[in-house]
Amino acid sequence: MRESMNITSSTYAAALLTLPWGVPLEQWPAELITALPRGISRHVVRFIELGAAPTQGVDARTGVVAVKEIGVRTAHHEYKMLRELQRVGAPAVAPVAVITGRQPVNPRDGELTAALITEHLEFSLPYRELFSQDMVPGQPEKLIQALAVLLVRLHLLGFYWGDVSLSNTLFRRDADTYSAYLVDAETGEFQAQLSDARRAYDLDIARVNIIGEMMDLQAGGYLAEDIDVIALGTLVESSYEDLWRELTAEEAIDAGEPWRITERVERLASLGFDVGELRVETEADRANVTLRPVVVSPGHHHRLLLELTGLSAEEHQAQRLLGAIRTFRALECAETASLEQAAHRWLTEEYEPTIAAVPEDARFKLEPAQLFHEISDHRWFMAEHRGAAVPLAEATQSYLMTVLPSRRDEARLLQPPLSE
Repeated sequence: MRESMNITSSTYAAALLTLPWGVPLEQWPAELITALPRGISRHVVRFIELGAAPTQGVDARTGVVAVKEIGVRTAHHEYKMLRELQRVGAPAVAPVAVITGRQPVNPRDGELTAALITEHLEFSLPYRELFSQDMVPGQPEKLIQALAVLLVRLHLLGFYWGDVSLSNTLFRRDADTYSAYLVDAETGEFQAQLSDARRAYDLDIARVNIIGEMMDLQAGGYLAEDIDVIALGTLVESSYEDLWRELTAEEAIDAGEPWRITERVERLASLGFDVGELRVETEADRANVTLRPVVVSPGHHHRLLLELTGLSAEEHQAQRLLGAIRTFRALECAETASLEQAAHRWLTEEYEPTIAAVPEDARFKLEPAQLFHEISDHRWFMAEHRGAAVPLAEATQSYLMTVLPSRRDEARLLQPPLSE
């Protein structure tokens, strides 16, 4: 069997060889399957935790992967698209391998389909799992706005998705909102120049699919009947168009107001985008200047936090942590202290002790940056109730005792997903 089977992987190859590729995926033994929530898929999908047994003296790569049975050409195409999305830094799951040439152990199974393998994105959830939890006001809107941001980011990279939906997206908590990640690139493709027509088509698909998905949730009793699902579908369009306009639109300014260029750059930074290049065109009489962003890259706060502390966080989490650093600088540091010096002290005196206080068995409930954000919110509510400042250590212990125990593990070990 293995003479004709191909594995397009290097780091995971040793661990993948031990899996029962001669059996259809839906017949794999239960002890191989990891109970993670799955979104709706046209294909058979299973989560597998790769073992750590050494092969020929070399430790096999371990971790949780998603295995999807899919046609050979489609599998290779999606693998290629995910590799390219990873290369350009797009929010998407990481590809692991394509398995082809699977020979059935039981001839009655017939020809076995190829399989695409991707890494499980830790702390991510499909939208149906989020709707199965206690929904707070505004949460559906936050998910849809996160999807709109993802679509803008992909289009800025010249990527046409072709099947935009909440079902093809994973969501990570990001402070008080969410970050979205592409999880299905079967129909996607990169284009040298993404046309307005292609962008509009992606957006129309998103609107139609979201309306259908929201109706499905309402029919299942997971979304209130009084919520306007048509408005939710329209929200993805308006959110996308507002952000796209802010990032790409030309702006005419008076040549005597050069500070407005700085204002445009700072406004984009507040949205989480850095401007790598601006095109500034001055008219002959110099009465007006046309300003247009040329190179825009996301992750402004993420990069700044990484430079200051070495911490990697989602964009809104990073924005919150940077605010904590600036507050710490104002209250705890000398007036001459630089932001870098304050960040180092904050990291060692506040952030690291807070995360270290989390019990070992609760470390996988939330990402560290999200934990710090929620503890900071908890501290604020405690102070408001008390009418006085609350020490961070006290707020941390209160959160760990009263809030965290009720949260589920979101890294891997989750309850079974919403029934499909």
